Amino acid sequence: MDRSEINLESCAQEPIHIPGAIQPHGALIVLRPADLTVLQASRNAGAFFGADLRLGGPAPAILDPLNDDIKNWHESSEAVFQTDISDATLTAHRSGGLVILEVERSGTQTLGSLFARLRGFAQVLSTQADVAGSLAAAARFVHDLTGFDRVLVYKFDDDWNGHVVAEAGNGRLPSYLDLRFPAGDIPAQARALYAANRLRVIPDASYEPVPIDAGREIGTTGSPLDLSFSQLRSVSPVHLEYMHNMGTAASMSMSIIIDGRLWGLVACHSAEPHMVPVRVRDACDFVVQSLAMRIAAQVHSQDATRRVELARISGDLLRAMTSASSWSEGLETLPKDLVAQVGASGAAIIAQGECHKVGITPTDDEVRSIVGWLSGRADDDIFATTSLAADFPSAEAFAGEASGIIAIRLSELYENWLIWFRPEVIRTVQWAGDPHKIVQEKGRIHPRKSFQAWSENVRLHSQAWSEAELSAARDLRNAIVGIVLRKAEELGELTSELQRSNKELEAFSYSVSHDLRAPFRHIVGFAQLLTDRENSLDEKSRHYLRTISDSALAAGRLVDGLLNFSQLGRASITHKHVDMNKLVAEVVKSVILNQDDRAISWSIEPLPTAWGDATLLRQVWFNIIENAVKYSRHRNPAEIRVRGSVKGDVTTFSVSDNGVGFDMAYVGKLFGVFQRLQRAEDFEGTGIGLALVRRIVERHNGSITAHGEVDKGATFVFALPGPEKKGRAHA
Repeated sequence: MDRSEINLESCAQEPIHIPGAIQPHGALIVLRPADLTVLQASRNAGAFFGADLRLGGPAPAILDPLNDDIKNWHESSEAVFQTDISDATLTAHRSGGLVILEVERSGTQTLGSLFARLRGFAQVLSTQADVAGSLAAAARFVHDLTGFDRVLVYKFDDDWNGHVVAEAGNGRLPSYLDLRFPAGDIPAQARALYAANRLRVIPDASYEPVPIDAGREIGTTGSPLDLSFSQLRSVSPVHLEYMHNMGTAASMSMSIIIDGRLWGLVACHSAEPHMVPVRVRDACDFVVQSLAMRIAAQVHSQDATRRVELARISGDLLRAMTSASSWSEGLETLPKDLVAQVGASGAAIIAQGECHKVGITPTDDEVRSIVGWLSGRADDDIFATTSLAADFPSAEAFAGEASGIIAIRLSELYENWLIWFRPEVIRTVQWAGDPHKIVQEKGRIHPRKSFQAWSENVRLHSQAWSEAELSAARDLRNAIVGIVLRKAEELGELTSELQRSNKELEAFSYSVSHDLRAPFRHIVGFAQLLTDRENSLDEKSRHYLRTISDSALAAGRLVDGLLNFSQLGRASITHKHVDMNKLVAEVVKSVILNQDDRAISWSIEPLPTAWGDATLLRQVWFNIIENAVKYSRHRNPAEIRVRGSVKGDVTTFSVSDNGVGFDMAYVGKLFGVFQRLQRAEDFEGTGIGLALVRRIVERHNGSITAHGEVDKGATFVFALPGPEKKGRAHA
C-alpha cells in the first residue's frame, strides 16, 4: 500500500457523523421524547430559541404550541417534522432514540412562487428524450432557483470515481464539464452519509464551528451525538480545505438515489458565501428526486428495450440448440446471433476438448490459457470483466481482441465454457487534477490543491458490459444447462432401452449361434463321409459335396464369429499394462504363416504400452492386421505400417496398407455387423471382424476411425485411454 492509499484509508475512517458541533447559520437542541427535556444544545441556541433555554430544563417556551405536535410526530412513522415558527423554520428528526430540533431563519420565497416554478420544471423535464437532456435541464433549473455560481451533475462509476456529466453556471467559477474526480475526493463514509441524508449545505466555508454543550454524551448512554441526518452538522476540516483549494466559499449538494443506490450528486458552488433558505433547499431536493425518477424511468426503458432485443436473439439460439445434436453444434450454426447475444465482437465455444471460435478472438492457445486461468478461480458460474489484463496479466498480449470477457462455465466435470470477447478501447480521460496525488500527510490529512485538467490515456479496457447483456449471458447458460440435462435424461432412457434390447439380442445371438454349431458340423461330417464311401460318384457329384462342405464350413465360421461377438458383451475386462510390441509380433507371425508366397514390406515402429485386456487387444490387432494383409494381396510388394504414440493420457495406434482401400462415402458402414465394402467373391470374410474390433475398443472406453482412398490403401486408427483418463479417448 503506497502513501496515497494510506492517507485515503485514514480519511475514510474520519468520524464525520459525530463532529460535536454545528454550522453557525442555525441552532440545535436535543430533547428527551418522553417529557421534551433539553439534554444538549448548541451554544448559539439561546439566540434562536429564547433566553429561557437551559440544559436539563423543559423545552423553550417558543415551542409550547408545538409540544403535542412534536410528541405525536415522534410516535408516528414520519421521518421528519417541519414547521415555521415566527421568522424561522423548525425541522426535527430522530437520532438514537432522541429528538434533534434544528432551526434556521426563513427566506423570502413563498410556497406559492416555488410551486409555480416547480410545475414549470416538471413540464420541461417531461419533454426530455434522454438522460443527458434531463440532467442538463435539472442543472439549469437549480442554478436559476438557488443563485449559485456553478451547478454540476456528478455521476459515479463502478469504482466511485465521479464524472461531471452536466453543468450550468455564470462564469465566475471554472467549468468542470466532462472532468472526472477520483473516488478519494468523496470517501466511503461520506458517500454513506450522502445516501442516508440527501441534502447538505455549507453557506460559508470559513465558518467557525459552534460546539454542542453538555458534552458529547447523550443522557447516560455514553455514545456521541450522531448528526448523520442533521442539516446543520459541522463538516470535516478536510472538506473545508478541499473547498478552499477549489476556490469555492459556499456549497450545497443533493444526492441522486436510483433503485436505492447512490447514482450521483447535484453539486452547487459559489465563489462567495451564499445562503439558501430551507424552503428553497426543499424545492431543490424535490427537483433532484424528480430527476432521479426520470433517470430511472429512462434507464429502465433503455434496459427493457435492450432485454427484449437480446431475448429475441436468445430464442433463436435456443431453437438452434434444441434442434441440433448438441448445444455447441446449435450455437455454431448461428455465429452472428451468438456474438450479438451480449454485444461482443467474438466468441469461443470450448466443449469436448475442442475450441470453436467466431468473430474477433484470441488464438486457440490464448483461449485455452484463459480457460486454464478461469478454471483455477473460485468464481460462480459467470465471470465478467472489462479489463482482463488487470486480473490475468498474460492477457495484455491479446488485449486487442480480448480486453473484456464474459465467461460462463457449463460443466463441473469437464472444461466446457462459452466465452465472449470485446477488444481494447483506448480512450483519453480528463481528470480534475492528477488523480494519483490525492492527499499528502503533514501533521494531518490535506486534500489536493490542483484541479487543473489532467489527461490520462486509459488502456487495456473494453467497453463496459451492461446489466442486460450480463443477464442475457446468464439466461443462455441456464438454457444450455437445461438442454444438456434434458438430453441427458433422454439419453439415459434410450440407453436403458438399448441395454435391454442388446441383452435380448446378445442372448438370442448366443442361443442361435450355439445351437447352429452342431448342425453345421454334422453337415460337414456327413458330406465328408458320403464322399469317402461313394467311390462311384462322378466328378460333378463330388463337386456338389465339396460345395456343401465348404458352405457349411463358411457358415460355421460365421456362427463362431457371431458367438464371439455376442460373448464379448458378457465378458469381463481385466485391465493391466499391455506390451503392444509383443502382441503385434505374435499377430504378424500368426498372420504370415499361410502367406509364404507373398512379398510383404513390414514397417513396425516401437509401440507404447497400452492399458487394457491383453487377450481382447490381441483380437483387435489380429483383425486389423489380417485385413491389411488380405486387402493388399494384389500389391507387389504389399506395404504395411504400424505406428503408435502417446499424447497426455491417451495412447493411439494405427495400421496402414497400400491395398484396395475404400470410398469414404461408405465409411459409416465399415464397422457394422455383416457390412462389407468389397465383394465376397474377391475377398473372403464374415463381415464381423471390424464390428468386433469396434466393440472391443469401445469397451475399453476408446474409439476407432478409418480413412481410405479407392485403390490407394486404408489406415485404421484406434485410441485407448490411460488408467487416469476420465471420459472416452478419441482417435
